[in-house]
Amino acid sequence: MKAWLLWGALALPAAAQLAVRGDSVYTMDGPPLRDGVVLIRDGKIERAGAAREVAIPAGYRTLRARVVTPGLIDAHATVGLSGWLNQPHDQEHVDRSAPVQPELRAIDAYDPRERLVEYLRGFGITTVHTGHGPGALVSGQTMVVKTAGRTVEEAVVVPEAMIMVTLGGQGLESGAKAPGTRGKAAAMLRGELIRAQEYAGKREKAEAGKEPARDLRLDVLARVLRGELPLLVTAHKAYDIMTALRLQKEFGFRLVLDGAAESYLVLDAVKAAGVPVIIHPAMLRTWGEAENLSRETAATLKAAGIPLAMQSGFESYVPKTRVVLFEAAIAVKHGLRFEDALAALTIDAARILGVDRRLGSLAAGKDADLALYDGDPFEYATHCTGVVINGQVVSDTPR
Repeated sequence: MKAWLLWGALALPAAAQLAVRGDSVYTMDGPPLRDGVVLIRDGKIERAGAAREVAIPAGYRTLRARVVTPGLIDAHATVGLSGWLNQPHDQEHVDRSAPVQPELRAIDAYDPRERLVEYLRGFGITTVHTGHGPGALVSGQTMVVKTAGRTVEEAVVVPEAMIMVTLGGQGLESGAKAPGTRGKAAAMLRGELIRAQEYAGKREKAEAGKEPARDLRLDVLARVLRGELPLLVTAHKAYDIMTALRLQKEFGFRLVLDGAAESYLVLDAVKAAGVPVIIHPAMLRTWGEAENLSRETAATLKAAGIPLAMQSGFESYVPKTRVVLFEAAIAVKHGLRFEDALAALTIDAARILGVDRRLGSLAAGKDADLALYDGDPFEYATHCTGVVINGQVVSDTPR
């Protein structure tokens, strides 16, 4: 068993018995249920089915909604490290004192009581992949957490999820803070990976007690080379995307593309590489690295058969963070099918993040994370009327 699975034992205390009934229940584990029921016991999904086939046992608290979905997953955010005040004291997502810092752990910087976490939860977002964000060549680690919990230990699902890398203008620095060019950035990253290869080889071959001194940076990059941690590479320009694919082919690490504004220009290469894409927010501003983005790219990637998830990313403007539900809604208005958008917020996101055994669908035995709506979740007039995390009702105020 992977060590991070043990963190589930520290989850929030679960409500004992709960039933959720919806006019439409999207389990993401089969066709939608019309007049469906989800039974929850001890924080897990007990059963989901049509109301005519699933009787609600006596003593179960019952919630009702027009539409019920699995709890939504934001596949890339900085919430909990970047705060609602947007001031230096609550902006922990990038440390620019050095260009390469894979040893920086998100779990040591995440604030589960940050007001933006509660804000997102109110829209049905129950899980976020968050941590260090773009802005440095290698800015640090990410993690997967639930949007409930008083401490990070209560919230965490995966304490070490991916390593954040930025290729392109956003990760460049001038002067002594190299890299200053794209060529230098790729060379520095390649050099660090080569050093990690050599370091890992020496530790493996050394006699017990004579191993090279521990190096936090190289320890983490060695895990990347062993396939234990993917590189989450933010790259918007087509040639930066190709650099990421080139490095992945050279070193064989697991790669997840992030942002990928110009991925539609290199679609065949992305598909041939077999890498998933966490697409940029649909309402990302069309300037700088993302000047050539298209709101149709999500639909284009999905049509090409490329694994896709949605993200809120980082928002430095009011209201300090985007809401991935709204970003998906815009993608739907620009060609992404309803079912595909919902999958990108639930089961497909869970698969990309490696948490689909616990999250992403309303299948028996999975965590009881649900979102309740009074209409089509992707319509602007719809409200989220309830949120359930680990079998507990954590929000019942319409938002």
